Amino acid sequence: MNKTLAQYQQAVGTCKDIFIKKTQDYGTSWRVLRPVSVTDQLFIKAQRIRNIQELGTQKVEDHIDGEFRGIVNYGVIGLIQLGQLPGSPYQDLPVAEVSRLYDDKIRFVQDIMENKNHDYGEAWRDMSQESFVDLILTKLLRIKQILRNEGKTLISEGIDANFVDIINYALFALIKIEENS
Repeated sequence: MNKTLAQYQQAVGTCKDIFIKKTQDYGTSWRVLRPVSVTDQLFIKAQRIRNIQELGTQKVEDHIDGEFRGIVNYGVIGLIQLGQLPGSPYQDLPVAEVSRLYDDKIRFVQDIMENKNHDYGEAWRDMSQESFVDLILTKLLRIKQILRNEGKTLISEGIDANFVDIINYALFALIKIEENS
């Protein structure tokens, strides 16, 4: 588990570095995104990975690992947005505040990963990259249905739990990509 934690934190560090640099470039323009828009952005990235996997070729040179990093970062945006930050979504947040919010959400996501990893015995290490993408797409379709149900579920986990799983699947994919390179 120590190896997993170190790999996980390294993958998170790379994702956060990108997130913070993009915040410095673009501000917090993502604050205007509603859950459906975040979900659509995640869907686009996961669908692109699946298309590349199925076709075996790509025309845009952005690598799959970059798409998985984007999935992690949009997942974090989704969790932050579900928290309904006070103030106008058109007003930028300071980078230090964005960094703190990112860390808070990732800490929550990591705690869940550690608990599930304990119970499932690191089963993800035997999964394929294709499975991670399929599971991410499944979670996104679930979120879309929950949104159509006005955020209500009868017995299922909510939108936040699905964002958490999406982030973790993407981080697992990044760990496996790094191991195979």
